[in-house]
Amino acid sequence: MELTRPTQLRNHLRGFLIYAAGDTAAALLLHQFSWFRLLGMALVGGLLYSTEVPAYFRWLDRQQPAAGATTRVKRWQRAALSLLYFNPLWIARHYAFLGLFGGVAEPISLALLPVAGRSFLLNAPVSLAANYYIQNRVTAQRRFMVSALFSGLMAVSYALAAVWL
Repeated sequence: MELTRPTQLRNHLRGFLIYAAGDTAAALLLHQFSWFRLLGMALVGGLLYSTEVPAYFRWLDRQQPAAGATTRVKRWQRAALSLLYFNPLWIARHYAFLGLFGGVAEPISLALLPVAGRSFLLNAPVSLAANYYIQNRVTAQRRFMVSALFSGLMAVSYALAAVWL
């Protein structure tokens, strides 16, 4: 089963660097930078996200093969399935990591869910378009890297949303 396929070292390295860079940009914008947060988010990106996101993309390829997505409806289904993966629970977990590594563990609670839900809905049109591109135009070998780059950009958006929403 491909879900247990060993992940590639380069995905770990890319996750480590890209998620750390995206979160660092967000932290600098919010004047919340800390070395502990940088290291924590780098580890989350390099160990957790770099494992689970490619596994989900492989599952998605089995459910809706990219080569078989010959109609616009099938391509949008791939994008929607990808968007559903990065759902409000995923965003709330990301917020929890930010709180944990940012030294602000106090706000880690179910109160993150409404903020994550609003953030998800606010970003859904952009995320759906980006996931359409990622799932239908990017090769499987580069899909995680491009998704991580987009997530790095979204990290800035989520960080700002956590403060503003």
